[in-house]
Amino acid sequence: MSKSKLWIVDDEESIRTICRSALEDFFEIETFSNGSEALLALNSSKPDLVITDIKMPGLSGLDLLQKISEKCPGLPTIVITAHSDIDNALSAYKGGAFEYLPKPFDVDKIKNLALKALNNSDSGSADVHQNGITKSSKIIGQAQSLQNVFRAIGKISNSDITVLIRGESGTGKELIAQAVHDNSLRSKQAFVGINVAAIPHDLLESELFGHEKGAFTGAQSQRIGRFEQAQGGTLFLDEIGDMHPELQTRLLRVLSSQEFYRVGGHRPIKSDVRIIAATNQSIEELIKTSKFREDLYHRLNVFKLELPSLRKRKEDIPALIGYFLKTSASELNTEEKTIDKETTDYLKDFDWPGNIRQLENICRYLTVMSSSTVITMEDLPDDIFREKKVSQSDEITNNWKIGLQEFIRNRVGDDKEIIKETTSVVEKILIDESLRATNGVKLEAAKLLGWGRNTLARKVKEV
Repeated sequence: MSKSKLWIVDDEESIRTICRSALEDFFEIETFSNGSEALLALNSSKPDLVITDIKMPGLSGLDLLQKISEKCPGLPTIVITAHSDIDNALSAYKGGAFEYLPKPFDVDKIKNLALKALNNSDSGSADVHQNGITKSSKIIGQAQSLQNVFRAIGKISNSDITVLIRGESGTGKELIAQAVHDNSLRSKQAFVGINVAAIPHDLLESELFGHEKGAFTGAQSQRIGRFEQAQGGTLFLDEIGDMHPELQTRLLRVLSSQEFYRVGGHRPIKSDVRIIAATNQSIEELIKTSKFREDLYHRLNVFKLELPSLRKRKEDIPALIGYFLKTSASELNTEEKTIDKETTDYLKDFDWPGNIRQLENICRYLTVMSSSTVITMEDLPDDIFREKKVSQSDEITNNWKIGLQEFIRNRVGDDKEIIKETTSVVEKILIDESLRATNGVKLEAAKLLGWGRNTLARKVKEV
């Protein structure tokens, strides 16, 4: 049985060599150093699969993708790139790519993807809508966890599926929601956002659904709510976990029936809105405490996007610092600053409790406050040092507790005497350290331990 034909298009010889080595057992391979060569060859031959880079001199991978889609509809393509931002990822999917793979990639990964793409090609490819990216989303990152988010957004770009975005405060949930909208079939219609937690419960119903004139005291005219404002487009419900139970019931009814009433209204209004919700809370825990409806959760959680915290994608911090320093200089109409390696390393090691938002604010602060064009450790605000000390202290505290627990658990087994032995050892350490801290004054040491002087004297003899 003859092998399937694979074309590899990349201006880097090393990438072509790696792909060939990984795939030559499964495919008959032809390589091209640029997109124009591959496009020319397409006039006389047709491969079964194409692997192409995005950024190449001359004809780009995305342009090649479009030409392939025109000449050979349904031909599976895998896009690889070193430029791992969301715009490249989504452009690849919207151009018809079967899969998007950031460099550097694992050899087994490219092999598995290639075989999977080939197996799926027989069933035909999904329709591709070629609207292009309407806005640059400015979401960048090499971390695999973020690439998974990019990949997921690309795969749902042709659907109206309801999305639930989960992530800590400051991880960019609204940016991701906007990216989902901008790269959907509804991109030409409105994207309307509302922070559920920021609006009092008694006003939120009117904000969402609108009200009729005279519906309540102060309703002097008809008001159009966010559902109507977003008609045909996308409604983003941020911090959905804070929604009052009564409103949860009404929202569930709207999602079920696709229609709603304005407050004080008697005529149903048809709802043609895609819902994207976001939360920084554990909805599962809210359900357990009866603060969130389980049936509403299942309505919203049709497709879940998990956003990683910044501390879990530290490899992206240098690139983000560079990007935020550049945009801050532009916004503030001042000279662009650079940052030295020591300061970059320090910030890379920081825990960032406020995530991307905190990093962006720090970069804006440094753009204004740094007197030199090169940012150094002396330019960092004091709270960065204080937060890091607290964070490191918490980490050390947690680590020794976990370590002690694991030590005891691993040694106990059938020998319960280990617990008694460990208690004696820990007490001895505490006594020695309290005496050291008080220069041998037993009364002061006893106070530190929360014991009486006689208790300390007795335990000193025992241990």
